[in-house]
Amino acid sequence: MAARRLDGVAGSWRGEFVATLALSAPMVLINLTQAGLGATDVLMIAWLGPEALAASALGANLFFVCHIGGLGLISAISAMIASERGRNRFAVREVRRSFRQGLWSAAAISIPVWIALWNAEAILVVLGQEPGLAAAAGEYLRWKQWALFPMLCFVALRFFLAGMERPTLALYVGAAAIGVNALGNYALIFGNFGFPALGLVGAGVATTATACFMVLALTALARGDRRIRRYRLFGRFWRPDWPRFFELWRLGAPISATILFEVTIFSAALLLMGLISADALAAHAVAIQIAALAFMVPLGVGQAATVRVGFAYGAHDREAMARAGWTAFALGTSFMVLTAALMLGAPRLLVGAFLDLDDPGAAAVVGLAVSYLSLAALFQLADGAQAVGSGMLRGLHDTRVPMIYAGLGYWGVGFPLAAGLGLWTPLEGVGVWLGLAAGLAVVAVLMLVRWIRREANGLLPKPRP
Repeated sequence: MAARRLDGVAGSWRGEFVATLALSAPMVLINLTQAGLGATDVLMIAWLGPEALAASALGANLFFVCHIGGLGLISAISAMIASERGRNRFAVREVRRSFRQGLWSAAAISIPVWIALWNAEAILVVLGQEPGLAAAAGEYLRWKQWALFPMLCFVALRFFLAGMERPTLALYVGAAAIGVNALGNYALIFGNFGFPALGLVGAGVATTATACFMVLALTALARGDRRIRRYRLFGRFWRPDWPRFFELWRLGAPISATILFEVTIFSAALLLMGLISADALAAHAVAIQIAALAFMVPLGVGQAATVRVGFAYGAHDREAMARAGWTAFALGTSFMVLTAALMLGAPRLLVGAFLDLDDPGAAAVVGLAVSYLSLAALFQLADGAQAVGSGMLRGLHDTRVPMIYAGLGYWGVGFPLAAGLGLWTPLEGVGVWLGLAAGLAVVAVLMLVRWIRREANGLLPKPRP
């Protein structure tokens, strides 16, 4: 029975596989629900017309960068909580304090971001955007920006539950939030159910309302769970714990930077495609959407690896650390082998979900998208390996050097190759994808080598007597 236990340190490879799979599956689905919220906004705002969609895209991109940076920072609480529970299965005070500093960090991030996003119109104009679109995006953000704090509080709750190996509560709320967001958009954008038609402003209000629903619903579920109730998460939350606060930032700031390095390299690739041709840009958008969907699986497995390795790290169990890390690595990369095979074997089937294959006018875009998917298949393994590898290292509380690896791989290798091959050789869009693949491969190899050399690099705690 000990080998099948889904919390704490598993005692066998089979037990570790069961525990990692049980933790990974809901975390993958949570990532998909979060992507579904953004997709719902895009779908419903598109009904307002291309100008409204363009303005919302400008505003949403600014908001996304702020949100993803905050998410990376606060996600460090899962590693902190897992290691605390590894040291002491019945830890309460330490776990509660780590969670509370996640809330403090959410507030510390939100206040300066709110000030910046309140002036989004001016920022977008300085960045060279068309004034009319910048004005519409700024008005949209003045209502959407208030969603940041409840969203980050939801992130803190979500990663607290991940550290407790209770992620399904967040999955229930994330799935329900898609419906809440869709209803809010339908009511406030178009003036249904007796509400005024607010257009883009309505979309911003709906996002903020949905974020508030998410954090309140997850709080209610967590407080109603008998295993969570004893932690009294919000009791005296105003009390500071500065050492733990700074420890969270020490671990979380490099995670945030690592994520932003990766997000911005793909944004830069989109801009490079726009410089090549409109067909290349459209084909890239389709191929990257398929690759991003596949990436949700190793991303969730990597998040589970942080928790599983973190338990063993806190327990000073080196064998369990190895089992947890390699089990997650095998799960994540095995899935990416399957997606790579699908992209190589049936690229037109995948592209056909986004484009009409029988439309002569789309033939050029379809052809490019198919060629890009073949290259996406090549970097599936590297993409999965770096996602899971970084999660494994976070379980060891190792975040600073992986951040340097990400900066080096994505911006020292990936972007120069993508720009050089894409803009100054006949490869064009294929060259951009080759550059992306090279950057991902460099990061994956560096992460894996650091994991293999974890003892030589001084990342392991001393064995417990």
